[in-house]
Amino acid sequence: MKRQEPVVKRLIQETAQGHAVRKELYSKLEKLFGEQKRVVAFFTSFRFPVVLQDEDVDMLEEVLINTELENKELVLILNSPGGDALAAERVVNVCRTYCTKGFSVMVPRMAKSAATMICLGANEIIMSSTSELGPIDPQILIRDEQGKPVRYQAAHEIIDSYNELMDMANITKGRLEPFLQQLKRFDARDISNIKSAQALSESIAVNLLKTGCMNRLTEVQIKRKIKILTDPKKTKDHGRPVFADTAKKCGLNVKVIKNKDDLWKSVWELYIRMNYLTSNTVGKIIESYEESYHALP
Repeated sequence: MKRQEPVVKRLIQETAQGHAVRKELYSKLEKLFGEQKRVVAFFTSFRFPVVLQDEDVDMLEEVLINTELENKELVLILNSPGGDALAAERVVNVCRTYCTKGFSVMVPRMAKSAATMICLGANEIIMSSTSELGPIDPQILIRDEQGKPVRYQAAHEIIDSYNELMDMANITKGRLEPFLQQLKRFDARDISNIKSAQALSESIAVNLLKTGCMNRLTEVQIKRKIKILTDPKKTKDHGRPVFADTAKKCGLNVKVIKNKDDLWKSVWELYIRMNYLTSNTVGKIIESYEESYHALP
């Protein structure tokens, strides 16, 4: 008997055939999700240095304009490391505007940081036991003396370091020079901006839930429920996964599908194809059965 090629290898080889091949998969997915559902995929690269930003919202709106959504619900298949919190808020607004019947977010692998915020604005989050959301605390881009980007650092780590130095300087009765020298590395304006970013992140998350699946709760109740997403002391690391069971404990409307289901197998097939593209060719891709748009890395 001839041995079959591994499915991942086969799918990667077929990826070069492009949107024409994936159209059949979108048609299959819409049948599996149900007649009243339309599927749109939104993938950004985990390999190339790209982030979720305002330009992506324009691409998504263009796809939705050209997708028949009357009396239909949208399923947004989302895989992204995140990016700009304001862009995430705009993505939710566009989805709600064009999809008056509501929209769900399907997470095939990872929707982290600002991508998790998009999930918070959905009527339903569809996950498997291996899908991941993540903390939404801001990450600050650190640049060197020449202005070149070096790394991302958690906002709370910068604020905690600054506060610790200030506290030590205030209680020290001897020489202050060591503390003052270290404090020179901080700009008070930057500290203020970082604190604003922290407040903005939580505000967006709470507002999306308050106007969505947690509309019966108060803002205080919502903040308490999603603490695992907003408080870095809870997760210890920005990259730590938030799996479906934890998301459910937050009060999010999570639907878990089994990894052996035909629906999941088809979603995973799309993930393999799209992840290959965004790891090797394009930085971002947003598409439906009718339309396909991409951005170079």
